[in-house]
Amino acid sequence: MNFVKLLLSFAPWICFLVIAQGSLFRLKLGLVVALVVSVGMGLARLHRGVILWAGLLFFVYATVAVVWFHDIWTMRHMGVLANGALAASSWLTVAIGKPFTLDYARSHTDPSRWNHPAFIRTNVILTSLWASVFTLGVVLAWGKMEAFLLPTWGYEVVTYALLVATAAFTSWYPGHVRRAMMAQA
Repeated sequence: MNFVKLLLSFAPWICFLVIAQGSLFRLKLGLVVALVVSVGMGLARLHRGVILWAGLLFFVYATVAVVWFHDIWTMRHMGVLANGALAASSWLTVAIGKPFTLDYARSHTDPSRWNHPAFIRTNVILTSLWASVFTLGVVLAWGKMEAFLLPTWGYEVVTYALLVATAAFTSWYPGHVRRAMMAQA
């Protein structure tokens, strides 16, 4: 998957991450924008699978809780909840044998390769990596929320670095696997 398409698949989450910083107004705006982007991308079929559904469920819940009910607990735990939704949904897809990256990988892979063990294994590895990073994101969001060990900016730097590194690896790894298989053949 190329890097731009990968970023596009996480566009609602990226919108939320960028907008919802620093004030209650921006949190509310970020939630509404992310929800609208999720719905729009789903309707346009630009977004699919468990990441679409996890995003829709999370952004509907968080928007209702924060915008309409002004739920302080949800506001305080927003980072933990967002990362938790992504982690839980990602791990679930690995557990049921349908890693979420398959939904995206199939869009640019010959259908004759969809059931090939290397294709499935590559997607299990990539989804497991994303799930691990999202799980670590839960821990980092909790640390940031509790002001534990690092300053706020430290948690943000670590979180962004992990996400960018995972995205870069996701763009690189399938090509690496293909080249290794061609070298063996």
